[in-house]
Amino acid sequence: METTLKSFIFVWALFASALSHAAAPYAFGVLNQRSLQATASYWNPILSYVSARSGVPLELHIGRTANETTDRIVAGKLDFAFTNHLFTPKRAALGWRVLARQDSRGIRGQIVVREDSPARSLQDLAGKTVAFPNPYAFVGYYVPYDALLRAGVKVVPLFAGNQEAAMGQLMAGQVAAAGVNHQLMADFALRNGLKYRVLSESEPYFDLAVMASPRVSQADSEKVRQAFAGMADDPEGRRVLDAAARTIG
Repeated sequence: METTLKSFIFVWALFASALSHAAAPYAFGVLNQRSLQATASYWNPILSYVSARSGVPLELHIGRTANETTDRIVAGKLDFAFTNHLFTPKRAALGWRVLARQDSRGIRGQIVVREDSPARSLQDLAGKTVAFPNPYAFVGYYVPYDALLRAGVKVVPLFAGNQEAAMGQLMAGQVAAAGVNHQLMADFALRNGLKYRVLSESEPYFDLAVMASPRVSQADSEKVRQAFAGMADDPEGRRVLDAAARTIG
């Protein structure tokens, strides 16, 4: 009887351990473009929907800044990510796979000033402080800074931490200009009544992508991909997307 009981306890322990492991959610990182609160309000309902539809549990993970979130991805601490910070040759070698991207006309990098700014060209920004989201931002830093370099204009970069923080610095008059994602800038300006002028705008680039770590199985990755891709065609998915959009205006 004692042997049978010990065997039962051992088998139950193995079962409980396996169940616990199976239920552990994947860490889903989201690149910081807005405040932590706004990001969580937008993404948590979406991840809840995708988790339920796919059967693959996902949990939102956000660093305090975009740099920190990207560093976590590069260090292998996250399983899925919504980002465009992994497309440099060095980071592409990490093996992350693109599952899906937002259905948009693309994103453009801009350098913008307030409407009341005396600056009318990039040359007018020479020696001035310009806000950027972070040193990893593609259309918020790489693309706008490239435009400045090509124009031969030297500025003083100020990294605000995320897109909207850089826009907030501009709105408050603490910087002469800001490097931004054109769509996020338009949304921010609409919500806050900010009038601005565009000094430089890039060609369009692909929007941010949902990506999977190489350690996530192809099966789980495909389930998550299908859940994201089918949201707009599913009434419940569309409801979640519309509600999430309203949280950020």
